[in-house]
Amino acid sequence: MPKGFVDFQSKTKNPEHRAVNDVAPEEVLKLKDQVCLVDVRRSEEFVGELGHIDGAQLLTLDEIPRNFAQLPKDRTIVCICRSGGRSGHAAAFLAENGFTSVFNMRGGMLLWNEMGLATQRGDEI
Repeated sequence: MPKGFVDFQSKTKNPEHRAVNDVAPEEVLKLKDQVCLVDVRRSEEFVGELGHIDGAQLLTLDEIPRNFAQLPKDRTIVCICRSGGRSGHAAAFLAENGFTSVFNMRGGMLLWNEMGLATQRGDEI
């Protein structure tokens, strides 16, 4: 792996997007300080009941086509949403636009919360 990139042991092919691998929430937690976490939900979801992962940046799915250039191409990116669907689309879009190390978090924030992993809530943006 080139410097700045992380490889996930838990990666599996995304069923909807051939160019995307899904990764397990527990491995995202373990490696979260080494990757760029991009939450693609709406802002009210980001601060809502499911919360968000500490350190994640909010870049909604509809903003990605206009603002993806602000994301680092020299770091691994993990896309996150509520259940893994929107983030799969975001990861596929980034892969199609030159990002070489981009992943989708399997199960999204629903699974993250189900596993009891730590979240930030409210106006902790």
